[in-house]
Amino acid sequence: MKIEQKELERQVVERMRMDNPWWTTGIIPPDIHQMRRRLYLDSFYAKVKESKVRRGIVLMGPRRVGKTILIYHTIERLLSDGVKPQNIIYLSIDTPIYNGMALEMLMNIAKQSLQKVPTDEDLYVFYDEVQYLKDWEIHLKSLVDTYRFTRFIVSGSAAAALKMKSNESGAGRFHDFTLPPLTFNEYIHLQDLNNLIVPKKIEWNHQEIDAFDTIDLPKLNQYFIQYINFGGYPEVVFSKEIQQDPGRYMRRDIVDKVMLKDLPGLYGISDTQELYRLFIHIAYRSGCEFSYEEMSQESGIRKGDIRKYISYLESAFLIKVIHRIDANAKRMQRITQFKIYLTNPSLRCALFSPLTETDKALGSMVETALFAQRIQRDDEEIFYANWKMGRANGEVDMIGLDRRNQKPSWAVEMKWSDRYFDAPGELKSLLAFMDKNHLPAAIVSSRTKYGTKNLENVSMTFIPSALYAYLLGHNTIEQRKK
Repeated sequence: MKIEQKELERQVVERMRMDNPWWTTGIIPPDIHQMRRRLYLDSFYAKVKESKVRRGIVLMGPRRVGKTILIYHTIERLLSDGVKPQNIIYLSIDTPIYNGMALEMLMNIAKQSLQKVPTDEDLYVFYDEVQYLKDWEIHLKSLVDTYRFTRFIVSGSAAAALKMKSNESGAGRFHDFTLPPLTFNEYIHLQDLNNLIVPKKIEWNHQEIDAFDTIDLPKLNQYFIQYINFGGYPEVVFSKEIQQDPGRYMRRDIVDKVMLKDLPGLYGISDTQELYRLFIHIAYRSGCEFSYEEMSQESGIRKGDIRKYISYLESAFLIKVIHRIDANAKRMQRITQFKIYLTNPSLRCALFSPLTETDKALGSMVETALFAQRIQRDDEEIFYANWKMGRANGEVDMIGLDRRNQKPSWAVEMKWSDRYFDAPGELKSLLAFMDKNHLPAAIVSSRTKYGTKNLENVSMTFIPSALYAYLLGHNTIEQRKK
């Protein structure tokens, strides 16, 4: 038995040395080094290096968004900043030979296998795919409390499970960091197309603000449509083979694993086909207004189950529910209607088919793409407005409420059309909302038009949708850095 145990430990150590090549080479694997960095690297690295507050970091997000690659690039930056190679330990918990081994045991075996055992100070330990270990959150909390000067970072693809357990057990001990699908400016960055973008000053609310323009808007619009179809996941961006059959890859590796494995395992869902059917129903209508009553009638699923399934899908970062306010920016006391957006428009392509510039559904996917750039920010709450007052009906696509005073701070109407640039007065719902809430300025996205239109005492700034998506993604990443 002792021989078997020693042989097991020898194999574990060999595996650790294979997964931590920098212990001997001082560098990360060359193929990963050559990959372009996600723009979230700076904000994530700042959390990893933060030493004043003793917290573990839980890196979470949808499947296939590049969490493991982000960890490797973080390790590379630690090495370049002078951290000793043997003070960085990477352990992938889904490795079969690690099965059943506690986080602390794995760390101690790794430390003892090194020629010079590192001290707890300035030690960084990364546990990847941590959801494969039962009660990982209890293990992590104990490690954070015990090893006061070691930085612990865990990550996993079962985002719903990680978030739930982090909230339950990690209060005051964990810091959650969500890595979303690619933003449009990351998509441009990863494809080395930054030469298409140029800085620009635009007028907004009677002052100049920083924005962006392009040297070739038709080409940028083509890339924007490609982003809507294929741009959410790094692997898909760089694989023509996957783009030729996105449904097979994305549905199998992203949607199916969440629907058939992650969520049923976490919530004990017995009828996975019912959950899948509801998600298909939502994905096809991303950006539409829903009600539990109508969804139940159309899908044949009970309203109580629909409520649960929506919360499950949202916890898995597949959808985002946006709530409604009225013309006076007041929240509805009874939630009967709401909008649902895919967190990434390319999920629709995975389930159905790629969109072209002439497809009628492209407008709703442009709206979904613009929402996807914004929903990772936490400085404002996002709503949409919809009201019926006598004979007057109205709707505004996206509104930000200031968290402090719950008053509208901005409003956006999202269009994939240039029609309203020459007829801004036709945007009657937006103008009515601005008047009732004393908003002096608003943004309207267009297909190609750029400029400001002044109407009496308010102004509307028109921005091409592709450039507005780029600006929103840029601002979201900058806000995360702060």
